[in-house]
Amino acid sequence: MNEMFFRLPEEKQQRIINAGIEVFSSHEYKRASTDEIARKACISKGLLFHYFHNKKSFYLYLLDYTVSLVKNYIMDMKYEDITDFFEVLYYIAEKKAVILAKTPHIMAFFIKCYYSQNETASDEVQNKMQSQINSSFEKYMINVDLGKFKEEIDPKEIYNMLIWMTEGYMYEKERIQETVLIPELMNHYVIWSNLLKKVSYKEEFL
Repeated sequence: MNEMFFRLPEEKQQRIINAGIEVFSSHEYKRASTDEIARKACISKGLLFHYFHNKKSFYLYLLDYTVSLVKNYIMDMKYEDITDFFEVLYYIAEKKAVILAKTPHIMAFFIKCYYSQNETASDEVQNKMQSQINSSFEKYMINVDLGKFKEEIDPKEIYNMLIWMTEGYMYEKERIQETVLIPELMNHYVIWSNLLKKVSYKEEFL
């Protein structure tokens, strides 16, 4: 990526970012038009490729940008005070729900990225997203008391199960071409979380 992009006024950077997220959230990668992105950003296509080497590098930059945006929104002062595993995961889910509800294009962009198949950038996207998942447990659990779990339970497995359940819900909605409704997803998440807490926590912590 050209460093000249970061020298642009913040408003212009944001306009280009928002245009990219909107177009990539509406179309699969190969069908997303850089002409349309440039038009929505009010710049020329040539200038877009001056800031970013090609379509793929812009797409991967947007993925890094959106992941960082959500992470920074989640990890606030209140988050640092939560020491219960399920409470911290609910707080994270709730914060994600708020930002995704406010920015529906980011929600759609994440889903398109995660379920991209046979695309030019799909391998890099999957590697980036898997890397985020692998590192997120240690990052999010830094202040959590894992001693509440039964001896035979691996907290990371419970963490992964909640991720898989959420992913499965979104995948099914994408498969049948239905909109992911955040309140509905959160209701399901609470049910899944409560069930897993009952089978994984020691009796005195229920």
